[in-house]
Amino acid sequence: MYKILNAEKLSANVFLMDVEAPRVAKHCLPGQFVIVKMDEVGERIPLTICDYDAEKGTVTIVFQPAGASTTKMSELKAGDYFEDFVGPLGQPSELCHEDIEELKKKRIVFVAGGVGTAPVYPQVKWLHEHGITADAIVGAKTKDLLILEDKMKEVCNLYVTTDDGSYVRKGMGTDVLRDLVQNQGKEYDLCVAIGPMIMMKFVCLLTKELNIPTVVSMNPIMVDGTGMCGACRLMVGGEVKFACVDGPEFDGHKVDFDLAMKRQQMYKTEEGRALLKLQEGDTHHGGCGQCGGDK
Repeated sequence: MYKILNAEKLSANVFLMDVEAPRVAKHCLPGQFVIVKMDEVGERIPLTICDYDAEKGTVTIVFQPAGASTTKMSELKAGDYFEDFVGPLGQPSELCHEDIEELKKKRIVFVAGGVGTAPVYPQVKWLHEHGITADAIVGAKTKDLLILEDKMKEVCNLYVTTDDGSYVRKGMGTDVLRDLVQNQGKEYDLCVAIGPMIMMKFVCLLTKELNIPTVVSMNPIMVDGTGMCGACRLMVGGEVKFACVDGPEFDGHKVDFDLAMKRQQMYKTEEGRALLKLQEGDTHHGGCGQCGGDK
């Protein structure tokens, strides 16, 4: 059992929880995720790690209710428990594998949309702890939906924008990025974009135009989180990949976003899943090589 030490509401429909999970916290790195289950019959829910503290043995998760299970989860309070809390899963951010001295020479910008701010935070925090201050653009529909602003300000150069102009400035994250590069003379060696797929698609279209290498996190398409269900299948550079085991981070300029979004909608229905199985053949399920489904 994994105790919830803190539970709070960050915005109208976004929740944060600090969970006591010492073994998970000890091995966490930015970019990874966990799978939580509320009880024996509960759904297994993959969630990006927002923060972790190896000394305290805690892991912080941020989520937005999207169905029955996550809605039920939002009602949990401090003192309640998760039946299962598995992780860390997935591959850590590529930044964690780079030589720190070489990394210090890079100019990095993050673009986060909505709840995407949660997985961006551990990455900019990790960079800050290693003496690297990145720029981060955080976008939200309205001021009320903005999350983690104060925490982000502590570890990066933060630029905030809202779709309706209710806070700081009006516009999308791409508008801010274009302004920084074309009007303020900023130069970047790497962009990391995390948020809704449509947002990441348009960030990649812009960074391709600006000639900025870009990494995206494909967390939005994960369902099972272990390579068993095949829901997070996507095409990257013409190759079949699975976000949960091969990612969640990929070269954004190689991801087929249109196919991923179309597939995501089809996968929601039984008829759509059957059609995908027919169309994708042997690579539909188990193509990740992790579950034996490709034998």
